[in-house]
Amino acid sequence: MTDPGTSRFSTAEELVRFIESERPNLLGYIDKNLGPVLRKKIEPDDIYQELCLAALAAPEQFNAPGRDPFKRLCQIAEQRIIESHRRFIAAHKRGAERERSIDQALAAGQGAFIDLLVVSMTPASQAFSKNQKEFQLMQAMEALTAEQREAVRLRFVDGWATKDIAEKLGKTDGAIRELLSRTVSQLQTLVNT
Repeated sequence: MTDPGTSRFSTAEELVRFIESERPNLLGYIDKNLGPVLRKKIEPDDIYQELCLAALAAPEQFNAPGRDPFKRLCQIAEQRIIESHRRFIAAHKRGAERERSIDQALAAGQGAFIDLLVVSMTPASQAFSKNQKEFQLMQAMEALTAEQREAVRLRFVDGWATKDIAEKLGKTDGAIRELLSRTVSQLQTLVNT
């Protein structure tokens, strides 16, 4: 990492190292801000994963001179907590009959799933490149296994906690967390190449 006064990371690897070094502090911040209702539905690690994805999708947001990178990570965490709360409210209102498979959405060309992921990965300042990212993400999604796509859909679109995904897919919570971590990294690599 470079001088904290400039808050500049010259490579994505430096940003990753910084985020990992702040993991305990970020998890504490997330846990403190989840609230009692959301805490029953989602794990702090789930928000942390989303935070990592958002930070790495737009590393330039940390390059403003004088910007405190930890504070920016906390802002992203707050945004993800708010989005999670909204997803749970929407999921509660939505009937199960309205759910559809990711494969159906991709096959029909509707792109709703892709739109949700792109929005979560694209800050407002980068909205102009949404179409390019959407195309890259669609290609990257095709490279995933059916199990990976299902886990990503359940976690990031439907807002399920990893323990619920594990139960549905017949795996352990740790295995689902690892699967999601690897899948997010794979998507990030494929989208940014």
